[in-house]
Amino acid sequence: MPEIKGFSEISSEDKKRLALTGINTESMNGRSGSFLLVNDHILHADSAAEGVEILMIEKALEKYDWLKNYCWNIVKADKDEYTKYVADHPQRGYVIIAHKGAKTTFPLQSCMFLQGDTIQAVHNIVIAEEGSEVHLIAGCASSSATKIGQHYGINEIYVGKNAKVTSTMIHTWGEEIEVYPRTATIVEEGGTFISNYVCMRTAKKVQMYPTVYLKGENAVARFSSVIVAGHGSNLDVGSRAVLQAPNTSAELITRAITNGGEIISRGAIVAEVPKTKGHIECRGLILKDGVMHAIPEIDGRVVDIELSHEAAVGKIARDEIEYLMARGLSEEEATATIIRGFLDIKIEGLPDALQKQIETAIDSADHGF
Repeated sequence: MPEIKGFSEISSEDKKRLALTGINTESMNGRSGSFLLVNDHILHADSAAEGVEILMIEKALEKYDWLKNYCWNIVKADKDEYTKYVADHPQRGYVIIAHKGAKTTFPLQSCMFLQGDTIQAVHNIVIAEEGSEVHLIAGCASSSATKIGQHYGINEIYVGKNAKVTSTMIHTWGEEIEVYPRTATIVEEGGTFISNYVCMRTAKKVQMYPTVYLKGENAVARFSSVIVAGHGSNLDVGSRAVLQAPNTSAELITRAITNGGEIISRGAIVAEVPKTKGHIECRGLILKDGVMHAIPEIDGRVVDIELSHEAAVGKIARDEIEYLMARGLSEEEATATIIRGFLDIKIEGLPDALQKQIETAIDSADHGF
């Protein structure tokens, strides 16, 4: 398989960190395309999938005049100080276009790598045209030598009629890195948007609240999050779905563990029209002294809707540990087994490659417990 240019500038130690985020740094084997951004330098952008383009955003805006209608459209440039910062600087990031009917055999991958004490400002756009299907592994990480830094990421995603976008974002940031993604998605008639988020490594602060607008009838959205906050972490994360057409549905599922950090887990579903369904589920574990806030919100504005939520925060039950110890496991092994089962989310319809990547990220964090 062809070599991925640009990764030669990254140390072997940092390549191991990127591997934890699902990024293949050696070749295109198992990938349909790849994008690499180090700080604000784009080192690689290429797609091997027929009908799917990966372009640097500044080049894409030059190539397609119509693209300006998709830029700063669902994420407004004046939304907050982070969007303003990105808008005021040269455009860096990617545009992925899955043309009508195109489908990727393997996932695309995008790597946002922070190297040195700096601010990384990114603006990405994904467009899945009618009947297309695209899977994206978004690996975000910082160098092991990077002590402080900030990442501002703007993501605008458009899912066309009967199209499907699966996005798996895995974060491997450093302990003093602050991260402020701003993401919004529009899903048209019969479209499906699946968002998976995995954060198993300690970061100083992550603040994200992606919103999906289900504008077309029979549109579907599913958010699944696996979150661990170590000592010193502040993770204010969640997702929001707005049901704007009949027969739309959304599911928001979170598994969260605090190992001494603070987690605010938000979830909201707004039903604006009849014949819509939504469910929020958040389960949290407190392993060490930490803080866990679960904030589920359902907002029904019309009749003939079905919205529900459940949230639970607790600890590992002693009888569960003793049950496993009675069957030959040490206390440490028993605890790790319970945690592993708690974090394990099987996502219906997820490609095997993406499910395996989530499981790998969870496995890699086992020693941290």
